Amino acid sequence: MAATSNAVALGSLAPDFALPDAKGAVHRLRDVSGAAGTLIIFICNHCPYVVHMRDALQRYALDYSARGIRVVAINPNDPLAYPQETPEQIAAVARHLSFPYLVDADQLVARAYGAACTPDVYLYDGDLRLYYHGCFDGTRPGAAPASGADLRAASEQLLSGAPPSAARAPSIGCSIKWKPGNAPH
Repeated sequence: MAATSNAVALGSLAPDFALPDAKGAVHRLRDVSGAAGTLIIFICNHCPYVVHMRDALQRYALDYSARGIRVVAINPNDPLAYPQETPEQIAAVARHLSFPYLVDADQLVARAYGAACTPDVYLYDGDLRLYYHGCFDGTRPGAAPASGADLRAASEQLLSGAPPSAARAPSIGCSIKWKPGNAPH
């Protein structure tokens, strides 16, 4: 089911986390954050919106890591209901990524961020204040290849020292697959 991202106040502080990757190594927000910025993106393995943009996300990570923006992906989906989201499947996808791909097994981090869909894009500045929360780009599965144009434009603004822009298109993707009783109200 398609969903769009929730509104989150620009300037809000990134909620802290300590999450494992699929091999069990724990990654803390302070360890994965970048000097110039941090992209926290909620993704999953089976959503066509994520599959469509995953290569472009990898290119973004390679392009911007050298400029001080680090990337971390978080999978919040229920693996019991969606076997494509098990740690083993996450590990298989993670082999092709240059950034940590973490497992939010109890879904508390997704709730703390107000995440609603995959992909859900959160770009924080060097002080971990929300700079951009919006779409990766305007492409959709089955259409033009993903480029990350919207995220790249926001990242360039961030790196130039410009203030954040409230104008944004929300992320659109598959709804997060909440465990019974975990869905936010």
